[in-house]
Amino acid sequence: MSHKHLNLLRAIFQDPPGSNIHWREVESLLHHLGAAVEPAHGARFRVVLNRVEGFFHHPHHSNVCDKQTIKLVREFLAHAGVSPSSYEAEKD
Repeated sequence: MSHKHLNLLRAIFQDPPGSNIHWREVESLLHHLGAAVEPAHGARFRVVLNRVEGFFHHPHHSNVCDKQTIKLVREFLAHAGVSPSSYEAEKD
């Protein structure tokens, strides 16, 4: 995993969640992790990772995700078995 993706993963899992995370960065991370990201209805996206399905909304009026979206992405990643510690251990 690249430094950029690992830092983004850390930012998603930090508490409180980061407030300057762009949707394109999140989408890039999801693709890197092997997720299928498909447009759904309107601004919704269907994401499938490790047999876990989630739906997310593209941010309106901005490309920056709000804190609630970041929390939903964090919960989705946790359910799919993705955490910063699993990739930090792999890095060392």
